[in-house]
Formats: sequence, structure tokens, C-alpha cells
Amino acid sequence: MMRGRVVIGPEGTVAYTAGSLDSPSSYSRDFCIMSTLSGSCFCGEVKFEVTGAPAAMGYCHCESCRRWSAGPVNAFSLWKPESLKITHGAASVGTYNKTPISYRKWCTKCGGHVFTDHPTMGLVDIYAAMLPQLNFEPALHVNYQETVLRIKDGKPKMKDMPKEMGGSGVTLAE
Repeated sequence: MMRGRVVIGPEGTVAYTAGSLDSPSSYSRDFCIMSTLSGSCFCGEVKFEVTGAPAAMGYCHCESCRRWSAGPVNAFSLWKPESLKITHGAASVGTYNKTPISYRKWCTKCGGHVFTDHPTMGLVDIYAAMLPQLNFEPALHVNYQETVLRIKDGKPKMKDMPKEMGGSGVTLAE
């Protein structure tokens, strides 16, 4: 079994490290590069910006994310809510929450999915595909026990979530 940990870094950033803090994964490099990325829904009615660096990036394999994204896996980028600013079309953002963990947001004009608020984690998932300028560097897979697509990429495969994020912290084999 692979062992690792989630590290809360500067300004509350989160990284998954395999092993000790002396040998962090490639993802746990400098988090504090300030940048502004922009994205929009499918029709462009809802536009937004996100500033700073993501707290974490990876892949979610849970059934809810798969069904919402209409794909076998969801590429996520987690950000502090204050990093996100809707710059146009805020009145056109719809919300649906199947569970108290996820408030999924979409454009009410085109139906395009834009992000998910995760209030229990204090983070917002801006789908990686919504940020074309994002240098997507996934650190781990979450909810891998629900996967329908096995991915052999050497990244940690969490049964559910890292312990520090409310999960079991158990990793599974590729």
C-alpha cells in the first residue's frame, strides 16, 4: 500500500505528498505564484476569473461527478472560494445539490457546467476543462473505489478522500 499525506501549505493550499515532507510529489512545488485565469460556460453567458493557485488538482471517480460531467472521470481543480469571481452572468448561474457536500453550478441559458461549491471542505471545484490556460497537474485520484475507468499513471489512488479532507486516507492499488 502506498502511503502519503495531504499537506496544508502557505495560504491554506493543499498538496498530496507521497512519503515524507522531504520528498514531496512534483505537485507540491511552489503554490504561491499569483495568476488570474478566466473561463466561461458553453455559450459565454457566465464568465468568471480565478486568482492565485489551486489548492489541489486531480481526478474524481465518484458516481455523482461521473454523471454530472457525462464522462468516466472528472478532472478537478480545487480553489478557495474567495479566489473565484463571476465577472458576467451571475444571475444566469443555476444551482443543484444532491448532497450537502456539493452544490453544482451551471449556466441556466446553455446548461453548461461551470463549477461545484464544496462548503464542507471550504473549497470550490472549477472543472479543469473550464480553465483552458490552467497547467493541469493532477496529484491524485479520489473516490477510486467507484471507478469505471482504471488509470495507470503512478498517481495515488484514494479509496475515497485523503484523511485530512474527511476521508479514510486509504490508498488502493492501480
